[in-house]
Amino acid sequence: MKLSDFKYSVPESLIAQYPAEKRDKSRLMVLHRDSQKIEHRHFYEIVEYLNEGDCLVVNETKVFPARLIGTKEKTDAKVEIFLLRELEDGLWEVLVRPARKVRVGNRLTVNGELYCDVIDNTLSGGRVVRFNYKGDFYEMVEKLGKSPLPPYIKREAEPMDKERYQTVFARVRGAVAAPTAGLHFTEQLLDEIRQKGVKIVPILLHVGLGTFRPVQVEDLSRHKMDSEYFEVYEETVQVINKTKRQGGRIIAVGTSTVRGLETAVTSDHFVKPVAGWTDKFIYPPYEFKVTDSLITNFHLPGSTLIMLVCAFAGHDFVFKAYRKAVREKYRFYSYGDAMLIL
Repeated sequence: MKLSDFKYSVPESLIAQYPAEKRDKSRLMVLHRDSQKIEHRHFYEIVEYLNEGDCLVVNETKVFPARLIGTKEKTDAKVEIFLLRELEDGLWEVLVRPARKVRVGNRLTVNGELYCDVIDNTLSGGRVVRFNYKGDFYEMVEKLGKSPLPPYIKREAEPMDKERYQTVFARVRGAVAAPTAGLHFTEQLLDEIRQKGVKIVPILLHVGLGTFRPVQVEDLSRHKMDSEYFEVYEETVQVINKTKRQGGRIIAVGTSTVRGLETAVTSDHFVKPVAGWTDKFIYPPYEFKVTDSLITNFHLPGSTLIMLVCAFAGHDFVFKAYRKAVREKYRFYSYGDAMLIL
């Protein structure tokens, strides 16, 4: 399949700018792959589709407020510094805006408390900077940074975003974008799911900014994913493999969870503990080895995320569902509604 096969148009008015008033009150479109039936529900009703003996796998990555507003020394020109990933202590890969004004050798200051020197350019148009600071770097970023809202949310980050652009099971800091399928869960809903006899286990995949980067090549085999750090834990592996042996389903919360699980797969379709980097790109046709069901949001046209969903549920069925979602005025993207694929 080609890039153009994954394009569609969504009205601007359907791109969610704010989250639903309550996390689990968002809408839920349920896709049945066997019967090709589509149902319209609410997220809190997802419990009805989970069975005793199933295993729900979540991504426990935690978003940190990666957007810093700084100024250039000497000129005081305003510059946005977006933290992408730490290369070593104090050394970071970042994106800067406006990029044309930030050159190697410049010094950028954030609020008079934190400053960094630009020491290199990256191939993808970013910069490598070295931060100078006193105290705990992440504490300073928590205080000075803003939530890294995606570019299609056309507003400034607000205090509530620090809570709502974060899952309730977020534990390990390192993502610059939220694993958005997880945003719909509340603690109460997770308790209801456990009470039904469903095991809930975590993996880790630090979602990078590449999740929003559009695919540029028509031939998908030539697209290269950004590498993202991930871990599949020993305890999680034991629960998943036991669930599979006993005939339960593995239900992945989000495309990042799917990519982590499918990277950790063994030749006999079980999973093994692993920690490292993954650049796994899943697009049709693909045989899923671990994932039986998927909870996901509605994704950008031409994105690697919609390609993974099409690989899982079939291109035509997914696009039929998306057309229906537009007609039914579902809310799209990170703060939008959810989809359960059975």
